[in-house]
Amino acid sequence: MRRNGEEEEVVEKRRRRGREVVQVALRGGCLAASASAMAVMLTATEEGVADIYGFKLTLSSNWSFSPSYQYVVGACTATMLYSLIQLCLSVYRLITGSPITPSRFQAWLSFTSDQLFCCLMMSAGSAGCGVTNLNKTGIRHTPLPDFCKTLSSFCNHVALSILLVFLSFIFLASSSLFNVLVLSTT
Repeated sequence: MRRNGEEEEVVEKRRRRGREVVQVALRGGCLAASASAMAVMLTATEEGVADIYGFKLTLSSNWSFSPSYQYVVGACTATMLYSLIQLCLSVYRLITGSPITPSRFQAWLSFTSDQLFCCLMMSAGSAGCGVTNLNKTGIRHTPLPDFCKTLSSFCNHVALSILLVFLSFIFLASSSLFNVLVLSTT
């Protein structure tokens, strides 16, 4: 009987290590996605010439011209820093052999923080989507055309950045789900 108990303990330790490795991978994925989103957004700049009713109009666009895109960069920066801190702590604890979430309080704190940053990334992505959609479709009740015909590289950079913001959200939401699993088993 005793041997059976020891085997169960070994199996439980392996399962816990597997969950912890997944948590570290999710933190790393969130860090990579938010850093990439910020980098892609920061490189979103382009100039071009649009033809509006026979008039040549020089268009210039940069991510810093839009408060929504500034919000995306700020949210990505905050999430990137949070993910970096969490990743460093998790890797340290994984290397030393201690549990990543040693107490219920820390699991609740991590869950709450993940939820906060999930909401931040979702709101930043949504704000960026609205402006990007306006740039792509133009303003329908005025003669202003869409900017993406002339500034396609800029629009592609912004769209990729917003896609990465939502990917970062998915990593954070998954990490939050793992915190719920930790809370339900302790």
